[in-house]
Amino acid sequence: MNKWQEEDLKYIWHPCSQMKDYEGFPPIVIDHAKGINLYDIDGKCYKDVVSSWWCNLLGHCNPRISNAIKKQLDTLEHVIFANFSHKTAITLCQKLMDKIPKGLCKFNFADNGSSSIEMALKMSFQYHKQTGNPQKIRFMAMTEAYHGETLAALAVGDCDLYTKLYKPLLLDIIRIDKPDCYRCPYCKHYKTCNAECFERTEKAFKEFGNETAAMIVEPLLQGSAGMKMYSPVYLKKLRALCDEYNVHLIADEIATGYGRTGKMFAFDWAEVSPDIMCVSKGLTGGYMPMSIAITTQEIYDAFYSDYLEGKAFMHSHTYAGNPLGCSAAIEVLNILEDEKIIENANKKAPIFNKMIKEKFSKLPHVGDIRDLGLINAIELVKDTKTKESFDGKLRLGYQIYKKALDKGVLLRPLGDVIYFNPPLIIDEADMDYVTDVAVSCAKEVLNI
Repeated sequence: MNKWQEEDLKYIWHPCSQMKDYEGFPPIVIDHAKGINLYDIDGKCYKDVVSSWWCNLLGHCNPRISNAIKKQLDTLEHVIFANFSHKTAITLCQKLMDKIPKGLCKFNFADNGSSSIEMALKMSFQYHKQTGNPQKIRFMAMTEAYHGETLAALAVGDCDLYTKLYKPLLLDIIRIDKPDCYRCPYCKHYKTCNAECFERTEKAFKEFGNETAAMIVEPLLQGSAGMKMYSPVYLKKLRALCDEYNVHLIADEIATGYGRTGKMFAFDWAEVSPDIMCVSKGLTGGYMPMSIAITTQEIYDAFYSDYLEGKAFMHSHTYAGNPLGCSAAIEVLNILEDEKIIENANKKAPIFNKMIKEKFSKLPHVGDIRDLGLINAIELVKDTKTKESFDGKLRLGYQIYKKALDKGVLLRPLGDVIYFNPPLIIDEADMDYVTDVAVSCAKEVLNI
């Protein structure tokens, strides 16, 4: 352990970590980065194919984003966003209007994804209170969902790793069985099915629709659940059902937005629009902590009245609309357009998926390989015939993660699901290298 690692462990409590693990596996201290490469203080390179928690969209230290922030820094670093504004935030909203699903038009800024989820839930609750539906006080969400780790965001989530301990503190959520496409009881495939599993959602709405304010979803991809993917047909049906029961549809596009699924937003695949859409992560290219809850004119109008009526949305963040974050977000949109990033990523996606299938399908414990855009997930199971999972106590994914770091690849599996969610600028040579490393590490851990 070097002196920087010692000092790190002396002071820092790392997120989402059992710190005791760090006694034998100390944190890697990164010195600099470029593209998909991270370099530690000893000069060792690590291929970042999880985009540093899915936020790094266009590579580390992208010169265009860096220069945009530097330029903004000399003009305005921050200003209170209540009764004040600035050109950078206004310009960002103007540019996003050409990208977001139809009908969304009002932008409420926050500083992280969880906060935008909190805002969306509160908006929906207050909207119904102010439009003659005070009985609509509950929320629907899928099993195994993940929407963040502040209390309301945690409540609509359903990953025990994050939520189990805090359940006495959480809202009572109406839980709908997620589409389970690998273990589909209807024997369908998510790329060709008609979302037959939606009948479970219809039953929930029939029973609870009258008391429900909003249904929140991770569109097409449940990330923390293990990169579990489902059909756009589900979203189409959900949009119609929400309209029928006067339930808001909240899209958590924090992880799925900005080209991750092959389109600008996952909802674009379904050709329908949510009532509220939360964006973060790729919004600033992974540079600055910022998020936005984007909603409709109809929802906005329910809050618009004389001050003394008490209908204002009294939710604020100190760094809302931060100019540095907005400047990064504008340049991200410019780069996506100028360099045809999403179009080029879509050309690389089938090459990446083919590579993965050819290399991983030969392993005896690969149960499922799924893909959406450049996102690919390989689910390892104990028995491929019964689809029985390995005992979680074995921590196979964690073992693979450690071995991959030794070989210069940052994988960070979700349980026993190895996945790739790289920056959209990854090239074919790096695809080949990281898949080779992942396969070799899986073989070592599985003793095959």
